[in-house]
Amino acid sequence: MKVLYIASGIPVPGTLGGSTHALEVARGLARREHTIHLIAASRSGWGGLAPFVRPVSHPFAGFLLHHQDIPKSIAFLGAWPILRLMRALQPDTVIERYYNFAGAGIWAAQRLGIPSLLEVNALIIDPPTVFKRRLDDALGGPMRRWALAQCRRADRIVTPLHTTTPPEIARDKIVELPWGADVERFTAIAEQRLRRPPENPPTAIFLGSFRAWHGALDFIRAALRLLEAGRDYAFTLVGDGPERPFAERLAAAWPGRFRFTGAIPYDQVPGELQCATVGVAPFTTAPHPALQSAGFFWSPLKVYEYMAAGLPVVTTDLHPLNTIIRHEREGILFREGDIGDLAAAIDRALCDPTARIMGAQARERVVAHYSWQSHCADLEQILTSMIG
Repeated sequence: MKVLYIASGIPVPGTLGGSTHALEVARGLARREHTIHLIAASRSGWGGLAPFVRPVSHPFAGFLLHHQDIPKSIAFLGAWPILRLMRALQPDTVIERYYNFAGAGIWAAQRLGIPSLLEVNALIIDPPTVFKRRLDDALGGPMRRWALAQCRRADRIVTPLHTTTPPEIARDKIVELPWGADVERFTAIAEQRLRRPPENPPTAIFLGSFRAWHGALDFIRAALRLLEAGRDYAFTLVGDGPERPFAERLAAAWPGRFRFTGAIPYDQVPGELQCATVGVAPFTTAPHPALQSAGFFWSPLKVYEYMAAGLPVVTTDLHPLNTIIRHEREGILFREGDIGDLAAAIDRALCDPTARIMGAQARERVVAHYSWQSHCADLEQILTSMIG
């Protein structure tokens, strides 16, 4: 099967969650002996308007990578180059990662009669409290109409939670499919964890974006409570974002106890997790109206990667997080927004001898249910049925 996969505005290789997602789907399908062409950005942000799609692709991680450097906000300007590339490649099917201003791949596939799949990782129609939605309503709804058009043109929609897709779209077109972790990448460190002595000092790690709904500041506030209570713990924060300067100021009261790595290449993530005792994902929906409107529709990569590394996981008691991490089995759940409860959960995961058993169970669960390998096997079946 020849697949053209379009991830407009997502840098590959890159440090974003979307970068990891696009890379792993392309590589996972290629490992299943399909020919994969991935269109992605070479960098974040503005890359200039020419060339839209470089005429010569280059092999990368087992697939063929084409770089199209157009900012996400004007991604549809790449429609004609994508159409030309699609005519030249003649793929059996097209996958496009959803974005408000994307849709060029779905549009071109419809013009050429090629079956297409829309990959959705965010709420397609924002709730009325979001400024972008209010602006769209004031303009007569052009963005809503375009989003619905992308959904209707696609033959299938893959998303972690069906509530991301507007109710106008037929439910039988939607397939709920969680994202995952490359479990093979973390096998060695998960096995070493079971054999070596505990980390000294015990270390909690936060991996992800420094944005309000990821809970990086809550993580630091909980850590400060533990340090003030006399606990001998260390804390690592991997990633970047608008809240990082404030996070570093908060942590400055305890020099040497917090380590900020900034954004790191994907290949360095296993090494960071290898040095940790527990992985923390303190999500909060309060600053994110879309999550409150549609439910927690994310399929969080950090949680799956913690599990793949054999770490017990501390995360928020929200559906579906509490179905991925079951309380006292793969980790510890805490009440959303409760810093004291978060601190208690981290404390228990760092000092409880049974936490290692939780980590081993987390590894078993992610291998069985939440790997990129499993995701790509299911995706292969969906694409094959579309072509058939």
